Amino acid sequence: MPPASPTGATPPVTLPISVWRLAWQQAGRDFRAGELRLVLVAVMLAVAALTAVGFFADRLQAGLVRDAAQLLGGDAVVSSDQPVPATFEEEARRRGLNTTRTAAFPSMARAPDALGGNARLVAVKAVGDGYPLRGRLTVQAAPGAPEQEVAERPARGEAWADAAVFETLGLKPGDPLLLGDAQLRLTRVIVLEPDRGGGFLNFAPRVLLTEEDLAATGLVQPASRVTYRLAVGGAQATAWAQWAGRSIQDEGLKGMRVESLEAGRPEMRQTLDRAEKFLNLVALLSALLAAVAVAIAARDFAQRHLDDCAMLRVLGLPQRRIAGAFALEFVGLGLAASVAGVALGLALHGMFVALLGALVPARLPAPTPWPALFGLGVGLTLLVGFGLPPVLQLARVPAVRVIRRDVGALKAAPIGVLVAGAASFAALLLAVSQDLQLGAIAVGGFAAALAVFAMLAWLAVQALRRAVPEARAPRWLVLATRQIAARPAFTVLQVSSLAVGLMALALLVLLRTDLIDSWRAATPADAPNRFVINVMPDQAADFRAALAAAGVREGYDWYPMFRGRLVAINDQPTGERFAQDERARRTINREFNLSHSAEAPAHNRVVAGTWTVEEAGAMSIEEGVAETLGVGLGDRLRFDVGGLMLDARITSVRRVDWGSMRANFFVLYPHAAMADLPITYMAAFRVPDGVAGFDGGISRRFPNVTLVDVSASLRQVQQVLDQVIRAVEFLFAFTLATGLAVLFAAISATREARSREYAVMRACGAGARLLGQVQRVELLGVGALAGLLATLAASAVAWALARYAFDFAWRASPGVPVVGMAAGAALALTAGWWSLRGLLRRPVLDTLRRAGEV
Repeated sequence: MPPASPTGATPPVTLPISVWRLAWQQAGRDFRAGELRLVLVAVMLAVAALTAVGFFADRLQAGLVRDAAQLLGGDAVVSSDQPVPATFEEEARRRGLNTTRTAAFPSMARAPDALGGNARLVAVKAVGDGYPLRGRLTVQAAPGAPEQEVAERPARGEAWADAAVFETLGLKPGDPLLLGDAQLRLTRVIVLEPDRGGGFLNFAPRVLLTEEDLAATGLVQPASRVTYRLAVGGAQATAWAQWAGRSIQDEGLKGMRVESLEAGRPEMRQTLDRAEKFLNLVALLSALLAAVAVAIAARDFAQRHLDDCAMLRVLGLPQRRIAGAFALEFVGLGLAASVAGVALGLALHGMFVALLGALVPARLPAPTPWPALFGLGVGLTLLVGFGLPPVLQLARVPAVRVIRRDVGALKAAPIGVLVAGAASFAALLLAVSQDLQLGAIAVGGFAAALAVFAMLAWLAVQALRRAVPEARAPRWLVLATRQIAARPAFTVLQVSSLAVGLMALALLVLLRTDLIDSWRAATPADAPNRFVINVMPDQAADFRAALAAAGVREGYDWYPMFRGRLVAINDQPTGERFAQDERARRTINREFNLSHSAEAPAHNRVVAGTWTVEEAGAMSIEEGVAETLGVGLGDRLRFDVGGLMLDARITSVRRVDWGSMRANFFVLYPHAAMADLPITYMAAFRVPDGVAGFDGGISRRFPNVTLVDVSASLRQVQQVLDQVIRAVEFLFAFTLATGLAVLFAAISATREARSREYAVMRACGAGARLLGQVQRVELLGVGALAGLLATLAASAVAWALARYAFDFAWRASPGVPVVGMAAGAALALTAGWWSLRGLLRRPVLDTLRRAGEV
């Protein structure tokens, strides 16, 4: 017995137990009992989704930085449509830099007549001493032979080529290759060329030779379209690049530019950007859903521990020790769940690398610790910001609750705590999205939707009280209505949380479906697999007849094409207008491919102005180049087309998908015919499968025509899209699991209240069948309302994301709300059945005793 105090009063008894031990015991007991299972699963899934995307993006960025010099071909590069002046190389050597020169252009390569005489378009690249300046070439001695890396160029009189050249020309290593007037011996197969880059030219297979052999081919003539590049490497490369940029500007050198690093595969860039955005959105929504699940499950956890904490207060445990024990328990278990999520995310990101292998650089660097630390921070923020506030209220439970169950109930968290937690979490989500617009639309849309859900759910409860006539309605419907109306706060909580979970799932389903459709629409199964340029006007009829004879279907792209240089905007010379704008100068220093057509291309969307057929003095411009040049509707552009000045006013702006396999132009004139222009024709069409010898026949009959076979590239793009889609669907499954966790949390939150109500009704004579009907009707009604609200809100957010973040057209189907109601009702019923399956079998006396009724 404790000693008496000087005043004779007995001091309060304090349990001799440390906070750490109490937290450890509570955590073990709660974990074994499954009390925190839902909280931990939600945190783990959210952290796994976030870190999987984070590790992938981190390694991809590190790989691009590492390979920057290889992709560019040097530490700095000057590119030109004419041979680079010798002063640029001299200045580089003066600064102690290593240099190498290349010249690239398309041409026809042939096999000797004795070996079949086949021909095809190739991308010729002549390289000088020192090539490759950065990186290594991967080659084979023969197709299918072991690969080897080399840092050298072909020998004089030799050529290296892609496997497609050997295959289509029927050649093998050691055979001669006819290139212009020269005959070169094929000696190696190119597997990987680090500085290949992208663009129309590089759809064709590569043929690599020395610059000394280039002159012997006779292919380079005064009017030839050749891209010359001077690459430099060394410590002074950046300073040299700055000097080169100033020299180009000061001397007014047309067609020259200092190149910056572009993504290694431009034709894949939009697909990869959209995939990364969608993966970030999925991870963001996983975190949002986890926050809802944690908040609901933590409050339910606190509700079930009220009596335990009251007993601890009776036994003398101070509030501070109780609060410390629960804080340590939540932080410790949260840290464990976050670590498990990081480990799972690390494993998952390896699957992204495998699924997106065609889009990412080979041999990515190891990930940095940043995504793991970020994931741990998000996991702890979820628990501390959304789970801990209701749990800490347990420390304030009065001891008198042991005998009076009506006191000590949980209260709403202070508004300051809620705002601080929500604000910090929103900041983290915006950082996760890596795109302010995408993050703002998603986070803002969900915040607004949650408020709307709560308001509409409360209004629906009020309306329900008056909508069901108790005198005439079935008993199960009357009881279900009373159940919902008797606890409006619970109903609003359930509908709102269910709607948030369903909204996230609906949003991902809607965006996923339309995003995948937009990807596939860019490269449909019947996409063109041949591009042709340089068809002369007097060859047009015969060429189109040849296509018809080969079975090419009508409706393919066929456009006149002419080249022009932009010389003035609104009568102001472009050199003067863009003297300080390097990006715009690069645009105007090259010639544009221009065309005319009476009708706007079906695959281009007019986003501003109006396309008016045969409107005099009108032109239509592509949206991106208009932004670069700073022009819009009403501005006048002047093009120099072979000495002919062409003035026109911008009357429409088009959005062009440059990743599509279609004919596209920066500028189109809305006329069926334009006189006095030096036009040729270009076409994009699909050659039916099984047509043998088509390319060779076209090349022999129309030797001046440049024909590009993009079948292999088309197959690769479609394969890449399949890989992206699998990666998107893979992470989608995790968000689906997190959404289901929200559904279970929302249903389970009212488990004890339902148990008490059902026990009272059973004590008053209600049978299990009637109560089962009541439960099903209540769950179906709540789920249907949540599904309706969720799909309406998801449609609005999906439209905003599709338009402003993903840049593709999206239209909601009128049947989506109906499907949403049905899905919400079915999911709520399933989750409710699983969560509440034991309530109707629990003994009435036991339930009432737990609730303090007897």
